[in-house]
Amino acid sequence: MKNYYKNSQAVMEELHYLLEQVSSDELDQYVKALLGAREVFFIGVGRVRLSLEAAVKRLTHLEISCHMVGDLNEPPITEMDLLVVGSGSGESVIPLEIAKKAKSYGATVVHLTSNSDSSIARLADHIVKFDSPSKNNQTVTSIQPMTTIFEQGLLIFHDVLALHLMKEKQMTMDDLKSRHANLE
Repeated sequence: MKNYYKNSQAVMEELHYLLEQVSSDELDQYVKALLGAREVFFIGVGRVRLSLEAAVKRLTHLEISCHMVGDLNEPPITEMDLLVVGSGSGESVIPLEIAKKAKSYGATVVHLTSNSDSSIARLADHIVKFDSPSKNNQTVTSIQPMTTIFEQGLLIFHDVLALHLMKEKQMTMDDLKSRHANLE
């Protein structure tokens, strides 16, 4: 069990480092894009998608209309909307093609990535860079397998961002509770 606690501490230190390295300018641009969009669409694959699904849920509580690309209730994207693309490498085929499609409809694209020189990054209007390993970049190392730190970072990043947005929108915990699912 000693290794479990040692590893827990190391993972928390990695996450702390990752989140404190996010650029405040990039963060401000992302918040502005989220608050200025009519609808916000998210795309990611694998574990990134899971992290983004949690973000969609929380942002919906914050009265930001959000959708996962491919969901049955997904509306059409327009020039008044935002696509948030999560891809550490910035080269994942499905997110790349969805970003191209969104741009063809005039939507704004924000790319959450660890590779600011990727195909998706070149299409994006804004980038939020995470200093983490990706399939294409192993210059940053982690004790965790593959791109785990990026996926964890996306989840916690959006949870921390929710606190900022609550303050920005002058919302209380009760406001969020009133928008929470009640068929549980």
